[in-house]
Amino acid sequence: MPNRLIAETSPYLQQHAENPVEWYPWGEAALALAITQNKPILLSIGYSACHWCHVMAHESFEDADVARVMNQHFVNIKVDREERPDLDHIYQAAHAMLTQRNGGWPLTMFLTPQQVPYFGGTYFPKTARYNLPGFLEILPRVADFFHTQRNDIEKQNVSLLAALKHTLPEAETHVAFSHAVLNKALDDLRQSYEPVYGGFGTAPKFPRPSDLVFCLSYAASHESTDASQMALHTLHKMIEGGIYDQLGGGFCRYSVDDRWAIPHFEKMLYDNGPLLMLYADAHLISGDESYKQAVQETASWVMREMQSAEGGYYSSLDADTEHEEGKYYVWLPQEVSQLLTPEEFAVVERYYGLDLAPNFEGKYWHFIIAQALADVAAQLGIAAQQAEQLLATARNKLLLARNARVYPGRDEKILVSWNGLMIKGMAHAARIFGREDWLISAQQAIDFIRDTLWRDGRLLATYKDGKAHINAYLDDYAFLLDGLLELMQTQFRQKDLEFAGQLADVLLAQFEDQPDGGFFFTSHDHENLIHRPKPGHDNAMPSGNGVAANALLRLGHLLGNLKYIAASERTLALFYPALSRQPSGYMSLLINCAEQLAPPQIVILRGNLAEMAVWQHALNQHYLPHTLIIALNEGIQGLPACLDKPMAAHVNAWVCQGVKCLSAISRLDELEVICKSAVVS
Repeated sequence: MPNRLIAETSPYLQQHAENPVEWYPWGEAALALAITQNKPILLSIGYSACHWCHVMAHESFEDADVARVMNQHFVNIKVDREERPDLDHIYQAAHAMLTQRNGGWPLTMFLTPQQVPYFGGTYFPKTARYNLPGFLEILPRVADFFHTQRNDIEKQNVSLLAALKHTLPEAETHVAFSHAVLNKALDDLRQSYEPVYGGFGTAPKFPRPSDLVFCLSYAASHESTDASQMALHTLHKMIEGGIYDQLGGGFCRYSVDDRWAIPHFEKMLYDNGPLLMLYADAHLISGDESYKQAVQETASWVMREMQSAEGGYYSSLDADTEHEEGKYYVWLPQEVSQLLTPEEFAVVERYYGLDLAPNFEGKYWHFIIAQALADVAAQLGIAAQQAEQLLATARNKLLLARNARVYPGRDEKILVSWNGLMIKGMAHAARIFGREDWLISAQQAIDFIRDTLWRDGRLLATYKDGKAHINAYLDDYAFLLDGLLELMQTQFRQKDLEFAGQLADVLLAQFEDQPDGGFFFTSHDHENLIHRPKPGHDNAMPSGNGVAANALLRLGHLLGNLKYIAASERTLALFYPALSRQPSGYMSLLINCAEQLAPPQIVILRGNLAEMAVWQHALNQHYLPHTLIIALNEGIQGLPACLDKPMAAHVNAWVCQGVKCLSAISRLDELEVICKSAVVS
């Protein structure tokens, strides 16, 4: 019989709707029941693409014996961390404090009826293994501890709540921003950089887009070849590895090894949006065609497999197929050989490493680029162009065959925050490569969000099956605002500017800590929880505070709105002491710091559409990380004063940086020189 998750929009919760566990979604009903029955809460947090979440579900939550014990002793609450990142923030931090270990998913926390955790862990097997205690052993002991050791739990709760409060940054007076912190951040990245295969640190290796964005922008501003080299080499090694889908495009969440060869096979929207932007910029900087190919293939994958008919982007693809991780993606050489001609297989075998030992679970091959195609052609005694043609036809055949396999589960909820990241990535790639189809994709996504998830002047966080709900978070507003700023540079639409202003105003009214600066993760009228985070540290996604600060600063300079600029400055000032101590953890805020020290350059173009397109195309061939270019044709009326420049017979450009504005510029070559000179400080 289905439990209380059956009516939820989250695919992750729906996956558990038939469990024998009497699951509740997080809400008043479950929380009130814990109080009236004086039962502890078993809180399980995960997401639909999570491999170990599936393992624990099959072992324990689908097991009648485990369910019986859970139902007897606990009020069981299942949470999708993607729909409720507020809860995940809180209980991941609490887990780290209680266990002194890193968290992850599934997160398994045991709470008092007042929602304060007193014990926890991540994955627990049903019976003891992997040096982990068995879930069946733990459950009655944890329940008994709650009923017999209440005084100890209450003392621990006081300490835990105080420790959570201490995680909030504390405002300091007389903070002075300096270039030194940018230099220190790059030094820290140099120390952790892995020069052979790229990336920072050791396995598991995550893409860490914010680090790479910082490296490229720092290189442009400081003429630093090693900063650029670290980013470009990392990006190159990633697209040679298995973290990149060699057949279908798109990136998996992380690699389990140093070489980027074997991924954790889930594909997340939030990684691929920033990576689209990075690879477009990498091509712009280097001219390397492999970066362009990665952009084209990833954008095609997004539109083909991750965009709904309504316009919004889906969340993720599962790591597992038919209960096996990576089954959709891996191959046997004989399987590949049967699908291809001998000539095609000869190229594919060497290029993708099928002539090497199996690289996944000792028996399967996951495609990586094992050697350069030119070297493969030389070994086979064929022309490079022939090798390219054979590889292209082989890839098409293999992709068709793979499409016939059982498809990974797709989480089709539409999250505003993750859509903001993808809107920015698609719009940026469209601008660099002049791709109208990618621009239309991004515009369809923003229009869907504005029409469906913007209600009564506020955002809702998630949508699925015709239902939009949950009060939106800081990341929803910040990432969407950032995406709009990119979208307006690709093609200006007045409704996008109006929407950006509305989002910025809600950020200030509902999320900003006016006395101390910075933005809370939840709005002022959000549900009361045991803690209200104010995150500044980047994780897999950029910090909401960092993105909000940068977007507000740019919008403020674009519109001449000092209120937005001041909020951005207060945010950076709040986090600056922590950022100064450990700058490499705050890359999004460091990018904001660079633009506080040297304000972004604003370029307004006005003129007829055809001539402006020529100017835009020319400017888009330069890497200008700290420049916003807005093109306004003659049909646009009612613009804000800062944008309402006079029309002339030919295109004119107005350039401002901070409080300094130049006279109108009527020559494209002169404008290009000015824009390029602003890159290097």
